[in-house]
Formats: sequence, C-alpha cells, structure tokens
Amino acid sequence: MTLIKSISGIRGTIGGKAGEGLNPLDIVKFTSAYATLIRKTSTVKSNKIVVGRDARISGEMVKNVVVGTLMGMGWDVVDIDLATTPTTELAVTMEGADGGIILTASHNPKQWNALKLLNERGEFLNKEEGNEVLRIAEAEEFSYAEVEKLGFYRKDLTYNKKHIDSVLALDLVDVEAIRKADFHVAIDCVNSVGGIILPQLFEALGVKHVEKLYCEPTGNFQHNPEPLEKNLGDIMQLMAQGKNDVAFVVDPDVDRLAIICEDGKMYGEEYTLVSVADYVLKHTPGATVSNLSSTRALRDVTRKYGQEYYASAVGEVNVTTKMKEVGAVIGGEGNGGVIYPASHYGRDALVGIALFLSHLAHEGKKVSELRATYPAYFMAKNRIDLTPETDVDAILAKVKDLYKSEEINDIDGVKIDFPDKWVHLRKSNTEPIIRVYSEAHTQAEAEEIGLQVMKVVESLAK
Repeated sequence: MTLIKSISGIRGTIGGKAGEGLNPLDIVKFTSAYATLIRKTSTVKSNKIVVGRDARISGEMVKNVVVGTLMGMGWDVVDIDLATTPTTELAVTMEGADGGIILTASHNPKQWNALKLLNERGEFLNKEEGNEVLRIAEAEEFSYAEVEKLGFYRKDLTYNKKHIDSVLALDLVDVEAIRKADFHVAIDCVNSVGGIILPQLFEALGVKHVEKLYCEPTGNFQHNPEPLEKNLGDIMQLMAQGKNDVAFVVDPDVDRLAIICEDGKMYGEEYTLVSVADYVLKHTPGATVSNLSSTRALRDVTRKYGQEYYASAVGEVNVTTKMKEVGAVIGGEGNGGVIYPASHYGRDALVGIALFLSHLAHEGKKVSELRATYPAYFMAKNRIDLTPETDVDAILAKVKDLYKSEEINDIDGVKIDFPDKWVHLRKSNTEPIIRVYSEAHTQAEAEEIGLQVMKVVESLAK
C-alpha cells in the first residue's frame, strides 16, 4: 500500500491501514484540512465547493466520503460527478465556487486514486497552500459544523456541455474549417471520462466519422493509462490500417493529449504543445512557456515568430505562474499538456484537440506532413539511484560548477544547455534518485549525452 502526501494533493493506492493507503479515514482527514484552508483563504465566500471525478473503480466510494466530509465541514457541494480535470477546473469559476476537488490519480493505474485540490480560480494550490493543507491534516486542526450549519448537496451534470461550449467559443477554434475538412478521427479514452466527453466534442465540432477505442467509462483500464507509445499498440495498429486521418489519446482525467499520425506512427507527445503553439502564434503574437524538461522545439517555433520563450520549473502550477508573469499566449508541458489562457490556466485536452484540428484544417496537410515541418528532436529519460545518505544538492552544485562554461538554469535542479542539445538533472522529493532528461537531434545523441552526464554524477556520488 502507498500513500503520497504532497503539495499538489494526496495520492495513494486504495485500501490498507490508516496512513498506509488511500482509505476513508485518510480521505476524511485531508478533505477536512483542505476545507479548513479554503475557509481561511477564499475571497469568493459563496460557500460552494465543486467535486468531479474520473471513472476509476474507487471513484464512487472516494466521492461519497469527500462529499460527506465537505458537508460535515459546513460546505455546500456541487457534484459534477464523471468529469475531466479541465471540466472541473472550469466548473469552479463558472459556478463562482470557493474551490474544487478532482478525484483522479491522472495516469496512474486503476488501484490508485487521488484528491487534486483547486483554489477559487479553478487552479491548483501553490506550494505554500499545499504545505498548509499537509500541516493542518497532520495537526488535525479542523472542526465540524453543528447540525444547523451542515452543508447542502446538489448534483449538476451540465458542465460537460458548458466545457464544450466554452471550447467552441474560442476565437481560434475554427468549427467551419474543421467541418469542411471532413476528418476521420480515432480515439482511445482508456475507459475513463474521455469516453463520455470527447464524442460530444467531436459532434459539436462537426466531425462525423469517429472510431472509438476503450470509450466505455468502466474504470477497468484496458492498458497502462499513461499515453506513451509503449502503451498504445492497439490504437497505433488501428491507425496503420489507413482509414483515419488522425488519432487522439487521452489519460483518465483528460488533461494530457497524445496524437497518432495517419500511418499509425506516434506524433510525439512533446509535439502536441509545439503544434498548437505554432497555430496560436500564427494568429496571436506573444510569449510561450514550458517546463525545463520539455522539448527545445517550442523555443525554436516561438523564435520563428520573433517572440520570447521562457522556461519554468517542472509542475503545472510553476508553468501557469510563469505564464502569468510573462503574459504568455500559450504554454504547457511536454507530456501533452496544453495550457491556453484564452480558455483557462489548466492543461486541457479538449482545447488541444480543437486547436490542433483547426491548425490541421488550415494547413491542408496530412498529420505526418505537419509533424515533418517542426524541428526534429529526440528525448531520453533515465534515472540515477542513490542512497538516502547522499547529499543530492551538493552533487548538483558540483555539476553546475563543472559545466559553468555552458548555459545553466538552476531554478529546478540543474539544466545544462549545450549549443545543440541539453541535459536536465532533477532530484526526486520522495526518494533518493536523480531523474535525468536529455534531448538532441538524434535518439543516439540524446542517450549519449545523458549517459555522459550520469557518469559524472555517479563519480561525484562515490
């Protein structure tokens, strides 16, 4: 059994003893702590909290515990039930609520679930707020409402439509061009909430031909739910038959988007954001942001339009903070996470799909041809296992000094930017490891530069 408490929420495997897994006692404790924080910090004062969930088997149980706890804390609950993460984020602001809780373990397997915590803007809590929730939970500094002050419950299943309507209302979503292009689309929704909302989105966009794979929201994921090439053999095989123009794959909570070309080859998850940014920048000049571990192709495309690219620390809240700081018109993460401020400050696969199809319709190219127009980069991901006694910060400081002749960014670990490649070293907050990301113009070069820097780190660790 596993229970991970972090600033972005509480995540764990279902079952086990209190404190060892995600079970009703721990769910009550962390929901109570969150409710206490929001009572202190929210400026909205509507006394409402939105709750949405993905289709995990444990979702109904977790939701019932969360809803009951919030009502016991005196909060009115708006239950939007089976909904994507971006739908829940939008529902918070549309509802004028004080906050929201999304019940999803994102790309983790079916035995996991989590509480993702939102503020009144429908955005994830920042580091200080997240730490305060953990402190309140640990100290059990919460008290429950008396009987006259218990919260009320309301179910509202209109938010999928409201989310889709908000996507269609975006200036750069060209519904007419998409309809005229008459795309044949395939989707893999890994047996979660994407299977409910994506068919509705395509219908609204005028896409008449949609081939569905794993769209029944049973929570019994038919493959590992992380949308990586190694997990997507079925939809790639389907695309290789040549009947569809493009395939879209989402994770269980629909904030990550992977694309597959008409020939069954992966588009590359790093290039979801790159392509959407290309389309946005073509029509809206402005800055772009991605995290330090994302592809350099976004920087290249941004500079092609004479605009400025900025890097942030890893983590969605860090990306959105930087985007607000620099007034970015588009940003996100290289894992297929598109953040488009014209919609909202959250990763949103629906926005990504609508903008990508608009781009594809305007370009009049095959998906593989569009992909070939972008700079070619390849990424390698490795890790270095260390002992708990290892002083990781001291090692990273030495690495920084050894490579001081290169361009260095140390806002999140150490990133070494060579003229034609880069390596990013990040320490884990939960275990004694350093994650090593590297990128170059070929896969072999990416692996080589990553291993080269790993050898340096390993020698320093001895």
